[in-house]
Amino acid sequence: MMRIPGITLVSSLTGGVANRLKDWVMGSKESDANVVVLYDRTLVWLTLGLAVLGFVMVTSASMPIGQRMSNDPFYFAKRDALYLGLAFLMSLVTLRIPMEVWQRYSNVMLLGTIAMLLVVLVVGSSVNGASRWIALGPLRIQPAELSKLSLFCYLSSYLVRKVEEVRNNFWGFCKPMAVMVVLAVLLLAQPDLGTVIVLFVTTLAMLFLAGAKLWQFLAIIGSGMFAVVLLIITEPYRIRRVTSFWNPWADPFGSGYQLTQSLMAFGRGELWGQGLGNSVQKLEYLPEAHTDFIFSIIGEELGYIGVVLTLLMVFFVAFRAMSIGRRALEIDQRFSGFLACSIGVWFSFQALVNAGAAAGMLPTKGLTLPLISYGGSSLLIMSTAIVLLLRIDFETRLAKAQAFSRG
Repeated sequence: MMRIPGITLVSSLTGGVANRLKDWVMGSKESDANVVVLYDRTLVWLTLGLAVLGFVMVTSASMPIGQRMSNDPFYFAKRDALYLGLAFLMSLVTLRIPMEVWQRYSNVMLLGTIAMLLVVLVVGSSVNGASRWIALGPLRIQPAELSKLSLFCYLSSYLVRKVEEVRNNFWGFCKPMAVMVVLAVLLLAQPDLGTVIVLFVTTLAMLFLAGAKLWQFLAIIGSGMFAVVLLIITEPYRIRRVTSFWNPWADPFGSGYQLTQSLMAFGRGELWGQGLGNSVQKLEYLPEAHTDFIFSIIGEELGYIGVVLTLLMVFFVAFRAMSIGRRALEIDQRFSGFLACSIGVWFSFQALVNAGAAAGMLPTKGLTLPLISYGGSSLLIMSTAIVLLLRIDFETRLAKAQAFSRG
């Protein structure tokens, strides 16, 4: 076969550019001795993808309610853009903070969070009967979101110091559960049962990773399930949520209204969706369409394909978090490893609860879809958690690179 020099040169240049672009997007292999990539590019791209998807869907879903509330269809889109900008600025700062600092001040973070949870009960602003926000000018802070990150930092630090006690002593297992119970009491006073369940499940997962005994888990899980049932039957609105989840069509204009409208949104979406901006349910038929039930609007406008792609992106973020945690634990960076794993469990479980509630598989809990739902505090805390993963991955890769160079 005759080769034409010009075409061969162009082909090699094109192939080289394509390979470099692929390496830049996906990250170079660790075995590459010439280039050492000190951060997880896949995680960065997945996070940016979820943030962009969230901004687009919040803009689409919030236009009717924005028009009614402030005579500006882009009211919530502008606020979401503001929070995205703040999240980016916070990320630039957070990336420069070593994990040792987070470990050293984890107790201070936890005490500060407890103080904020007490303050919100006194001076917090109320929305839909729940006092969860502290107003600071145009911004509103939700301490419940901060409580997740603070508790997981504290637990990671505790497991570094007391991992043997957790494995061999029941009291060592109960101490972190007692801290979680203190936060749970303050959260239930708001009330916020959804956050309590996230804290409970993630705490159990961290203790399991630390090597606690199985019978301790069975005892705590049994106690937790009993407590949740007790909390449900003591509040009429929680009983209505559970019964409407079982059969929303029994009262489609009462207790089952929100779920029936959500299911209609999924039904209208079918395979390919109605098209971006063409949702009917967001025209104030479906309450909280831009926050708790934005997953339903994704299903209606982007269809089954959009739903699957969204869940896959969320799954891969959680998977990368667990992988980063495993690598950190392998080189004995235990605080970083436990924290990364807790972020992975938190991210995936919260997404599971949100999607399950929107699809009628779980009772409504009022939890956001990570990085997608509208909510400033949730977006800031979730983005901070992702940046912590990048910092952990950076320190892990740096330690391996230094060990390789010394070897």
